[in-house]
Amino acid sequence: MALRARQRCHAVVTGLVALASAAVLSTAAHAQAADTWTEVGSDRANPLTESQGLTSVEVPANSPNRYTGIGTIPASVSSRGWNHVGDPDASYNGYYIEPYQADSGTAKMFRVQAPDGTWSEYVHTLGSGEALNNSFVAVTPRGQWMVSGEWGTMTRLLVHPTPGVNAGTSPSANLPWTSSIRLDHAVRDVQGCDFLDARTLLCSSDDPAGTLFGMTKPLLQIDLSAEPGSSDVTGHVTALRQLPLRSSCSGEFETEGIDYDRRTGTLRVIVLSPGFCVLTDSKTYRFTRG
Repeated sequence: MALRARQRCHAVVTGLVALASAAVLSTAAHAQAADTWTEVGSDRANPLTESQGLTSVEVPANSPNRYTGIGTIPASVSSRGWNHVGDPDASYNGYYIEPYQADSGTAKMFRVQAPDGTWSEYVHTLGSGEALNNSFVAVTPRGQWMVSGEWGTMTRLLVHPTPGVNAGTSPSANLPWTSSIRLDHAVRDVQGCDFLDARTLLCSSDDPAGTLFGMTKPLLQIDLSAEPGSSDVTGHVTALRQLPLRSSCSGEFETEGIDYDRRTGTLRVIVLSPGFCVLTDSKTYRFTRG
């Protein structure tokens, strides 16, 4: 009887420890999701060269931030049908990647500049049910994998080996869609994502309806069950705040790319102004975490 009593007591204690651990983990996850990003400044965004995306570059040291827009697409690229560039990213070891799409076709293209300055192109043939849009790229902190995004209302993000960084990639071979991030909440019109850390994405949504999260143009946080790689992972989606919508003109704003600079802790998001004011008061907004 004494032995069975001790066994029952051990089981109860084990259960209580498990419940307490779960509560701590739940509280930590909630605290992370409750992070606030406070606007600390802004810079004018040039509608031709800074209207689609942006990224901070760590290698070489003291590199300037890089932007994309219709004016940054080389003629040699657009003449082959790649006439839209999305939100770029750069690996921590200096590979800079731009996502491209065409008006029609069955493929997407990723244009990569290596640390030595040379450019190469990696083409991805669309998978079953994959949208043609190539809105953004976000390179994982370890560098081996890259997240990309489609358009419209989606419950997934796509994962590829990072072109130029992952040894399994080659410009002469199809860049595969290896796995997916399965989202627990639909997202709409995601224009850019960047990694806050290995298991957290921050994303800018151009959602014009506001029906998914109770706000239009939200800043989203996606907490991942594991680092992206060759197998699917899940993502918990939280809307953190509405992005700034300020202009001398009234009408529809357009949220664009996003960048998190881990060196300064600065988050930057491009928001284009409506109508004529796209030329005059479009902004790259800067935020820091509270």
